[in-house]
Amino acid sequence: MRTSELTLVRKLPLFHEMADRHFEYLTAAALLQRFPPGVVLINEGALPDFLHIVVEGSVELFAAHKGRETTIDIIRPVTTFILAAVIRDEVYLKSARSLAEAHILMLPAENVREVFSKDAAFARAVVNELALRYRDVVRALKNEKLRTSAERLANWILMSEQRQGRAGRVALACDKRTLASQLGMTPENLSRNLSLLAKHGVKSSGLEIVIEDRPALSSFAHPTALIDG
Repeated sequence: MRTSELTLVRKLPLFHEMADRHFEYLTAAALLQRFPPGVVLINEGALPDFLHIVVEGSVELFAAHKGRETTIDIIRPVTTFILAAVIRDEVYLKSARSLAEAHILMLPAENVREVFSKDAAFARAVVNELALRYRDVVRALKNEKLRTSAERLANWILMSEQRQGRAGRVALACDKRTLASQLGMTPENLSRNLSLLAKHGVKSSGLEIVIEDRPALSSFAHPTALIDG
């Protein structure tokens, strides 16, 4: 691994305070690989061999059942994913595939569990990371159950625009079918909801969404820290 990549990983809250010797032990056994778009990295139902960290690109977490498939989340750098399965040594409950070309660091799962039992700072960071993910799941459930699909889309636009620098525009990192799945709706519902939000200051063009009237959109969306963080 390049020094710059190690530095990025070392700065993650999960690894920031652990002992140097344990971090070196983990990363010495690591694999760093590039994957083109559309490569399945893990399969739900399989036992974890590695803890994955997205260094560059993006990864889609998804699940399938009886011929149906849904997007659960989209992971961007620099972030671990599916830590719980690694720590518990239990099967993955979701699959993952590269959404764009992705640079993935893979730490052997057995080594991660070994260091978890030896390094108190790392163990505390793991617990904190799992607690944060649990709270994210609760927020996602509230978002799904307490809002209409149009309200979910409106809040997603506001949050995405904030993450991208509050320039009044949102550049989509995936196609609209994937976005619709992530927000719990069909592509047809997404199109209808974008048309509905035109009345509330939103304009959609290709893979870009423009916020023309932020107060109107916020009034419709009713964002709240208890759901949106």
